[in-house]
Amino acid sequence: MTTNHLILDFSHVYCDEKIPKNDRVHWLDCSDIAECDLYCSKRAEEEIRARIAPYGIHGIHFLDSGNYHYVTGIMTEQIKQGFSLILFDHHTDMQQPLMEGMMSCGDWAGMVLDQNPTLQQFILIGPAEDDIKQIRTKHLDRLITFSAEEIRKGEGMERLKRIQGGVPLYISIDKDVLSEQYSETNWNQGELTLGMLEHMLQYFLERAPVYGIDICGECS
Repeated sequence: MTTNHLILDFSHVYCDEKIPKNDRVHWLDCSDIAECDLYCSKRAEEEIRARIAPYGIHGIHFLDSGNYHYVTGIMTEQIKQGFSLILFDHHTDMQQPLMEGMMSCGDWAGMVLDQNPTLQQFILIGPAEDDIKQIRTKHLDRLITFSAEEIRKGEGMERLKRIQGGVPLYISIDKDVLSEQYSETNWNQGELTLGMLEHMLQYFLERAPVYGIDICGECS
């Protein structure tokens, strides 16, 4: 199994990063791809898919700002066996699509839940309880949620028993799930501490193999 770590640079937000030369770290300049900021056209989607395809799913992938979080949906298309998606995000990313047939940073997660045939469970961690109540999907049986309020109060832990053990994971982290004390993003943010995020990540990493991890939420 080859592990490739990717940096998808859509907006040159990583221009100050000092990345050591490493055959396993690949910097993909995506700034020339049009029609991909917030909303992703079919043409842009096909171009992104083509650029990441040679590297596979395994590794840590940096996806620029939250405007490009929909890349997680493109990434997980590569998984051909059953998997569970763990999403840490202050937003549900399961809004009803505003433009039919065009994926966006606000609705990509709902599309994965409804359309990806290899997805077994979707574990959503961090949105406000009111936002979770607005989710509309035909696959509620595959969705497990932990709201920001529950995490703050230490509630909802009984739902951990519903998570299928041993099923490989793909983990996606939007840094807007963190308090502004720990990170600055382009969007309104949650209250999670870095220690809480690390604790929850450790819980999942100890219980199942991981296909890949992506991180977005860089601040322009």
